[in-house]
Formats: sequence, C-alpha cells, structure tokens
Amino acid sequence: MKTVLILGYGYTAAALAARLSPEGWRILGTTRHASQADAMRALGVEPLLWPCDLTQACAEASHILASAAPDENGDPFLQVAYDAIATSPAAWRGYLSTTAVYGDHNGAWVDEDTAPTPQSLRAVLRVLAEKQWRSLSPPAHIFRLAGIYGPDRGPFQKVRDGTARRIIKPGQVFSRIHVADIALVLEASMNTPDPGRIYNVCDDDPAPPEDVLGHAAALLNLPPPPEVPFESAEMSPMARSFYRESKKVSNARIRGELGVDLRYPTYREGLAALLAQEHGSQTSDRR
Repeated sequence: MKTVLILGYGYTAAALAARLSPEGWRILGTTRHASQADAMRALGVEPLLWPCDLTQACAEASHILASAAPDENGDPFLQVAYDAIATSPAAWRGYLSTTAVYGDHNGAWVDEDTAPTPQSLRAVLRVLAEKQWRSLSPPAHIFRLAGIYGPDRGPFQKVRDGTARRIIKPGQVFSRIHVADIALVLEASMNTPDPGRIYNVCDDDPAPPEDVLGHAAALLNLPPPPEVPFESAEMSPMARSFYRESKKVSNARIRGELGVDLRYPTYREGLAALLAQEHGSQTSDRR
C-alpha cells in the first residue's frame, strides 16, 4: 500500500488527501488541533496529534510531504524528528515552499533556474528550509507555490460585502494557483519521482490583482470594487510586503516534465468553478 505521511496537515494537504484517498492511499497527517481529527478521518486521513513520536509513521511511509512554515532554525519537523525522517525508506519526499523565494523582478519572468533572491524574512527562512530538505538522501522535491486560492479562499465574500478594494500599483503582477491544481501536481510528481527537482506551481496567467477582483465582481453581476492607489491604501504590513515584489512565474516545467494539464489554467476558470460550487452547495442546503 502506498502510504503518505503529511507533516503539517492543512488546507493544501486536505486537497491532496481528497485526491489520494479514493485511489486507495493510506494517509497519515500531523495536526496540532485535536478538533481537526474528525474532519481528517472523514477524508480517510489518520490524524497524528503533534507533538508525537514519528518513528513508526516514517518507517511505514512510502512518501513524505512537509507543509509546515519554517521558523528561525528552518523546518520545524526536521528539528525534532530528523533521524526518523532521514532514515525513512520513503522513495519520495516533498517540501511545499513559495515563489516568494525569488524576490522582486519588476514584473519579469522567472523559472526554476532563476537564483533565489529572498527579500522578506519569511522567504529567507523558506530558502533555508528548502536547503535542509534537499540535503536528505534522497533529496526532497521542492514545490514553490504561488498565491493559493480555492474553496473558502476566494474573493467573492469581500466583493459581496463591499470590503474589497482594487489596489492600484502600475506594473504589479502576481501568480496564483487553485488548490486542486496543487494536489494534481503533487500526485504527478509522486508518480514520476525526480529527487531534488524544483517545480514552480502556478497557473498560466500572472495578472494584476485588481483584474482578479474586477472579474470576480463581474461574475457576481456587481460593480467593480473601488480603486485605491497603493501609496494611500490601508493594508497590513504582511499585505503591503507582497506588493513590494512583482514577477511572472513560469509553470513550463510542471507541464513539460510532469505532463500536468491544469484544471484551472487561469483565475477565470478557477473563479467560475468556485462560484458554481457555491451555488451547488446553496441548492443542496435548501433541499
């Protein structure tokens, strides 16, 4: 039986579990929240309440996926369970990183051969964690994720309640990815391992954030949210830091090497699917 151990079970891991469980995979996942255990079991995931001894789980794992955020010392799981992870017979290891490691490129294209130039502390720590996971034998596959959206993480609620704002900063573009397509890429890599390989996980259309909000409003038959210049916008320090970096991220490698055909190649297909899913849930609730 194929067995995947997910270190840091969260939003993206749940999408992967939903994809793998019907195919007969055994899935183990760590969580700090006992309240999450029932939802994990509903997806066929065996919850491991963290902190816990990972020796047995690592020994039984054919695949290991790490998705926890790093701290000042790098990956938190490697810090406390290095021996169990390093000696695991798993033939495939994966680490979920971020495209933020590339830093700012003034709207130009980057790919996996572009040297990381992290500018934020969180990106610096991601580079550190990447190096730690790639130092294992076999080295981990690195997945640099663009901005994640999906069920319960779309723009529609803010557009509906009038709190959405189109922040205008000329030349600003972001790459993004639907969570279901992340799961698709991960499974493709699991089926065709290439230890140590780095993959950008993003869709085909890096776009200005105001375009995405405008399209979401159009789908709802609402007027576009008001425009606010970046310089005068009220934003959290975290949100403002995202606007300091602008780049277009290439996904040619996941298409060419993994043969991935994205379900949602742009935000247009992704948002339309989210809205259709919302309507389907509402119809079901009224029955």
